[in-house]
Amino acid sequence: MLRRSLLALAGLLAARPAPAQTGPQPKLPEERLVIVTRDGRRHEFRVEMALTPEQQMVGLMFRPSVGPEEGMLFDWGTPRESAMWMRNTITSLDMIFIAADGRIHRIAERTVPHSLASIESRGPVRATLELAAGTAERLGLRVGDRVLQRIFGNAP
Repeated sequence: MLRRSLLALAGLLAARPAPAQTGPQPKLPEERLVIVTRDGRRHEFRVEMALTPEQQMVGLMFRPSVGPEEGMLFDWGTPRESAMWMRNTITSLDMIFIAADGRIHRIAERTVPHSLASIESRGPVRATLELAAGTAERLGLRVGDRVLQRIFGNAP
């Protein structure tokens, strides 16, 4: 009888949804990332590395701001379509979709906080970089610019 009760309790606990994220995740390990624009200018960032599905699911949710030389790099491991959203993200971001060779494939500027709209890569990418809104415009980033980082095999 006790075993049956414990099994029933375990089943009920397993069937419950995971608790909703209510705050930012702890700061993730950081690495260096450099973006080289078409005119040869180099822009250096310290980016948090979102490597696991759990880290990627939370991303920058609930963070009140992102510094001008900060960001988060979502490494998908292999090239794939990427679709992001702004659920529980309280600050606007620029999303940079990066191909496996480290070239910028697409830029989505000034995303809308809290939006559930899908922001898509529109083609396979190895990673997605989130930066403070307005960074792409401020630095003159364009499709085709190079991103130097160890995951692309071209670390600065």
